[in-house]
Amino acid sequence: METKSLLHCAYVASLVVFLVLGIQDSVQGRLLSVSKPDPKSAAAFARWLVSQNYWGVLNTISSDLGGAPFGNVVSFSDGLPDKGSGIPYFYLTTLDPTARNALKDHRSSLTISEYPIGTCGTRDPENPACAKITLTGKLVLVDNNSKEAEFAQSALFTKHPEMKEWPEDHNFQFFKLETKDIFLINWFGGPKPLTVDQYLHPEM
Repeated sequence: METKSLLHCAYVASLVVFLVLGIQDSVQGRLLSVSKPDPKSAAAFARWLVSQNYWGVLNTISSDLGGAPFGNVVSFSDGLPDKGSGIPYFYLTTLDPTARNALKDHRSSLTISEYPIGTCGTRDPENPACAKITLTGKLVLVDNNSKEAEFAQSALFTKHPEMKEWPEDHNFQFFKLETKDIFLINWFGGPKPLTVDQYLHPEM
């Protein structure tokens, strides 16, 4: 009995250590592939925020609403979590207003929060220490016969395997956001100065 008790205690202790170490590097059951950059490194932090996220709010200009902005929760990917390109890709159907809006008016923005990643702790999503980024630009179709379409498919279907099974008759197509402006808050003191070129070619 004593041996069994010792083995049980050792098992419990090892399990606790495993859970504690695992929580440091994993969030919501998935492994964070890249550690969180220093908030002072705006470009690296922005790329981390985009690559580690799976969804955001995509805003388009709605002709049905008289030109009012229309926000929609969408899944996206900029590549594999540790090999992101910084360019968000989407798999959208014109049965949804977002794709229809984009085909009429390309102006769009994608807003992403650090909160879903799980690294904000107990902070409120609006707390400046819980980062957020808005990429503003043009939402455009990707040429279905291009190498970029192959990349978009790989990036999206790897992060969102369910997409492979979405109905063909819904005419899903690959879109990308061509970013023209970046708004990043990742600490106190206001938005971080960050150009698109710095974002696309960060010093990692």
